[in-house]
Amino acid sequence: MFVTPAYAEEKPAEGQLHTETGVAHDAGHGGGVFPPFDFSTYPSQLLWLVITFGVFYMLMQKVIVPRVGGILENRHDRIAQDLDEAARLKSEADAAIETYERELTAAKAKAGQIASAARDASKAKADAERAAIETELSAKIAAAESRIADIKARAFAEVDTIAIDTVGTIVEELIGTKSTAADIKAAVSGVAKQGA
Repeated sequence: MFVTPAYAEEKPAEGQLHTETGVAHDAGHGGGVFPPFDFSTYPSQLLWLVITFGVFYMLMQKVIVPRVGGILENRHDRIAQDLDEAARLKSEADAAIETYERELTAAKAKAGQIASAARDASKAKADAERAAIETELSAKIAAAESRIADIKARAFAEVDTIAIDTVGTIVEELIGTKSTAADIKAAVSGVAKQGA
């Protein structure tokens, strides 16, 4: 508390309670100078300013700045580690993607080979089955043609016999006499030669 020289010299009367703060009644409103602006207190103010600045400077230099510097260094190190970890993970991801693409290309090529092999095997099997069926059909056709030729030969052989018998029967019915088999055969052969 600042005490003015005038107040320090005054003594309160006996029985009187003094409750003022050291400012005269008339000095309360613009009569006195605000203590920080009082020239007589400048040396003490400057002394305390230097002491306070020195204490704060030492506190900043010895405690606060090293802590803040340590925190910033830790953050810098952590960020650098995180960036290194991110770069490592990115390279691993790139390697995994490259491996995946290589395996996918190999799988596609293998699938193409399997499909081609299956198509070739199916085609070969179909060709073999078709050849076997064609061979079987050719054998059946040859057998059928052979039977048809035999039936035709027998039919033609029997046609002469049937023609001879029929002509003999017709001549006998028409003429009433029976002709010899040699005459009928000669007549049928002559007609067959003329028709051919």
